[in-house]
Amino acid sequence: MIYRFAICDDESKEIEYLKQLVQQWANKHSYSTSIATFPSAEAFLFQYAEDKSYDILLLDIEMANMNGVQLAKTIRAENREVQIIFITGFMEYISDGYDVDALHYLLKPISEEKFFSVLDRAVEKLKRNERILILDLGDESVRIPLYEIQYLEVQRNYVTVHGKNEYTIKSSLSELEKELDNVFFRVGRSFIVNLRYVRRITKTDVFLSNGSSIPLPRGLYKTINRAMIECL
Repeated sequence: MIYRFAICDDESKEIEYLKQLVQQWANKHSYSTSIATFPSAEAFLFQYAEDKSYDILLLDIEMANMNGVQLAKTIRAENREVQIIFITGFMEYISDGYDVDALHYLLKPISEEKFFSVLDRAVEKLKRNERILILDLGDESVRIPLYEIQYLEVQRNYVTVHGKNEYTIKSSLSELEKELDNVFFRVGRSFIVNLRYVRRITKTDVFLSNGSSIPLPRGLYKTINRAMIECL
């Protein structure tokens, strides 16, 4: 597999340094890579309109006009799979990117060891994203990437899978749970939630990025928070 990188930074020296690090990391693991570079967010979006097949984005935050966080929000509106890593020289920006599900923030000057570790995590997530759930709808079978599933909800003998589309099949929640990975969390008897889409947790509810909320049974608040830390 070829891992496709895009580096977006308005400093040419920083771009060259990041390219070198990516290549060193790839050589270490015997990975094949392609690396595209862009001097601005606008330049990246112009190319992205024609080619959305990037796997890992290295985005400088402090850029003129559209900054890295704004760029990431534009990308995330239609792409949940690509791994986004922010590059910044200022700690105060770190709180800005939670809504875009950034994998990590790297503070300048970048440590080679830390950089390699973050890229290893990005690849792990990409491999996880390859997993799918196959639903038998009777007259057809539907293949859904696990990363597209926001949550599952059971009502009597039927489970509805909520994501880009909704599918309802006759099944038990426990049966479908066997096909999921560890970013999914069982919320009581009626729900399983994809932790990637969780934006806020209270003692009584789990709030998702699509505006949905799921009731949180008593006693699960600490457990789901721990799961968020361990799995994401």
